[in-house]
Amino acid sequence: MNNHNQDMSPGYNHADVTRQLLADQSIKVDKTRRRGRAAGLNPSGRYEIQSRHGFDDGWETLEQLEPFKTDVQVERARSVITRNTSPDIPFDRSINPYRGCEHGCIYCFARPSHAHVGLSSGLDFESKLFAKPDAARLLKRELAKDNYIPKSIAIGTNTDPYQPIERKMRIMRQILEVLAEAKHPIGIVTKSALVLRDIDILSQMAQDGLVKVALSITTIDRKLARAMEPRASTPTKRLEALDTLKKAGIPTSIMIAPVIPGLTDFEIERILDSAHSVGVEQASYILLRLPREVSPLFRDWLLRHYPDRYRHVMSLIRSMRGGKDYDAEFGSRMRGNGPYAWQIKRRFEMTCKRLGLSKRFSTPRTDLFTAPEGENTQLKLF
Repeated sequence: MNNHNQDMSPGYNHADVTRQLLADQSIKVDKTRRRGRAAGLNPSGRYEIQSRHGFDDGWETLEQLEPFKTDVQVERARSVITRNTSPDIPFDRSINPYRGCEHGCIYCFARPSHAHVGLSSGLDFESKLFAKPDAARLLKRELAKDNYIPKSIAIGTNTDPYQPIERKMRIMRQILEVLAEAKHPIGIVTKSALVLRDIDILSQMAQDGLVKVALSITTIDRKLARAMEPRASTPTKRLEALDTLKKAGIPTSIMIAPVIPGLTDFEIERILDSAHSVGVEQASYILLRLPREVSPLFRDWLLRHYPDRYRHVMSLIRSMRGGKDYDAEFGSRMRGNGPYAWQIKRRFEMTCKRLGLSKRFSTPRTDLFTAPEGENTQLKLF
């Protein structure tokens, strides 16, 4: 197998690119190279001038390419708190200790962000990761600014802070230590039972009403979860983590994220029932989102794993997105529109009502915040 370069058009048409990627066999990666990964494609980033394609040059012996291995690079960030003004999400600031995510969830809406560092949203997103080892120091510096006003910081809203490399790098742990010392409120979302490692800090923060933890569960089906989110904790482990967190006095919630019509939506009631059985009191959901490169990646995955459901799933998705694979309109991008989207919403609401699950999330307190000393703070004489 050899590679050749091909010029890429500077424009980006979502439908045309999707059709091209699904039809182009030269960018499909052999399953022996992507074992343990969800994506089957690794197209060049949309900002790149050239793209790389594999081809058979006719010799009997093909070049054997190595499997994709996880590679972690250090990212030297200037700041660590990211701000947003999106009207349909309940926070205005977040922290992402890592760029890219080894969990490899095929539906992850954050995949297109890898194009900004010249990499693919496919297998590169799962295997070429960036870590911010200075995150805790940068956070402490930002919290120490005179004009800083504390509000809850969301962690895990883009890529998972408890993905496998966190076991070794412990960046999330260091961030929590800074936040706990400053008594700063946070909200955590994860698909990993590794969150239990930090239960000592989280339980301490919970006593002051400073933290809430949400575990995201897409499906209870182990086989489907293994194919769709291959390196995340199993659904059972996530439910066990919710149980342990709840018993430690830490406010917990369940996120059904994402709901995939025609594939996982029939599990809404089952997931909520399972979460309620371990003491969870709050719940939310997000409809599948397929922005930019996520659409061809998800469609390729669907064709490989569930070809008999492909047409039905994509038809339902488009029925909730105005006839398109995705609609980024504020107010509807998280829930969709149309009869099927309404049906999902009503099923979720009715099940929450039956189980007594709240759809409103309490806001962690901010009145205990104590700004840490800055790096250049002048020492007092007395």
